[in-house]
Amino acid sequence: MREGSVFYKNEFAGIIQETDDGFEFQYTEEYLSNTLSKPVSLTMPLQQKAYTSTVLFPFFDGLIPEGWLLTIAVSNWKIKPNDRFGLLLTLCKDCIGCVSVIAKEMET
Repeated sequence: MREGSVFYKNEFAGIIQETDDGFEFQYTEEYLSNTLSKPVSLTMPLQQKAYTSTVLFPFFDGLIPEGWLLTIAVSNWKIKPNDRFGLLLTLCKDCIGCVSVIAKEMET
């Protein structure tokens, strides 16, 4: 199972992960307890319950580069263009905007 840490303005906001049933995103308790915290997306308001989807959430999919930048990334990192979650984890460490996603190394 692959997962990534989601940051909002460099503050750890939650975890996104690939599951057997699709994808899950959940805010951390620490992030939710901060009264100044903002949702990572208007489509994902702050809540304790995890968001689940059978496809990658449109907000996160929208962070992935397109066009020539995607072509360069796919050829340099040897990622399949249809592996949207792999692209998210590899390419979205330093996105334009407030949200970034950093791949978590799998523990053995």
